[in-house]
Amino acid sequence: MDRRLNPYTPNAGARPPVLVGREDELEEFDVLLHRLEAGHTEKSLIVVGLRGVGKTVLLGEFRQLALDREWHVVEIEVSKWDDAQFRRSIARELRRVLHSISARSWSQKLRGAMGALRSFTLKVDPEGHLTIGLDADVSVGVADSGDLDADLSDLLVGVGEAAREHGTGVVLLLDELHFLSRPQMEALIAAVHKTVQRSLPITAAAAGLPQIHELVGDAKTYAERLFKFPSLGRLADADAREVLREPARLLDVRFGDEALNVGLEFSEGYPYFLQEFGEAAWDLASGSSIDVMDGLRAKLVVQEKLDSGFFKVRLERTTELQKAYLRAMAELGPDAQLASRVADLLERTSSECGPTRKQLIDKGLLYATEHGYAAFTVPGFDEYLKRAIPELAPPPIRRRPGRGET
Repeated sequence: MDRRLNPYTPNAGARPPVLVGREDELEEFDVLLHRLEAGHTEKSLIVVGLRGVGKTVLLGEFRQLALDREWHVVEIEVSKWDDAQFRRSIARELRRVLHSISARSWSQKLRGAMGALRSFTLKVDPEGHLTIGLDADVSVGVADSGDLDADLSDLLVGVGEAAREHGTGVVLLLDELHFLSRPQMEALIAAVHKTVQRSLPITAAAAGLPQIHELVGDAKTYAERLFKFPSLGRLADADAREVLREPARLLDVRFGDEALNVGLEFSEGYPYFLQEFGEAAWDLASGSSIDVMDGLRAKLVVQEKLDSGFFKVRLERTTELQKAYLRAMAELGPDAQLASRVADLLERTSSECGPTRKQLIDKGLLYATEHGYAAFTVPGFDEYLKRAIPELAPPPIRRRPGRGET
């Protein structure tokens, strides 16, 4: 098959040629925009899911829905920032939005928002480089307290008031939300809360790994009343078949049922793995159909590709102690595992393994499912670990002798 015509898209955040199984989440976002436009309030969205389930793709769909309704969009991929970097990132994007709104006309609310932005950024940029070109004076007493909660609240309220006065709205799309520090998470939640209290047309839609539930809840006790948490997972069999079959059909290529069965068994319905499988099966096929042999060969090709890239890059970010902890978890299976059972395999106590477990959660490789339990954030990582590290419990993690032991 001609590789130049391959319709599948196994790229980070790339929209698949056929998007199915996400209708409920798109409807929720559409309702959110409509209600805010009407002056009502509605819960913001935080999309939750493992790696490879299409969270970033869904944020891209949210972006298009907002643009279609002539809203202004802020797109931010969160990283592990200090508070100054967090301020810069937010300010840089909101500066662009305010300039876009100002293209319609100037207003007192818009000048107020720009003044709040100057105040907000001068806390990290005394020379005012981030606010060059904003025709507004610093708003004394607004977004200049040095307290991140209060300053971000002032800023989002100012932007929301300007947007309402100009008959538009603003949506903040935040990817990798779990990387925010607790103070940054607290500030974001407090700011969204303030805009809800004023029924402003400004909202947030974010995506993060499953630990985001706990992080948001710990940051502010009222967060559950501000956000909905739609969960993305594997696709149902019918949807997964459509993801593979339909792009080929549109190019007059038949994706055989037996090849589809191989793809579903291999991918377990995870969207990213489906795209990898579809791409490989297309490239390996000849003629105008993809048969079971193409599917079986594609399975081997994709497995090797994932092992040398998708999985490997995550394992290479870990220390030897962290690798050993992950390998012990893999020994117990793909499901959430009790910390004490993992520690037993490593011949250590739970308290000794606690820091390693926390580091892996902070790196986004594990997430806490409930008290004492953790699971992998990457589908299939347990089987990869068994292939990559055949031996369990390497020497560096043997339990230290206790008092009186030799």
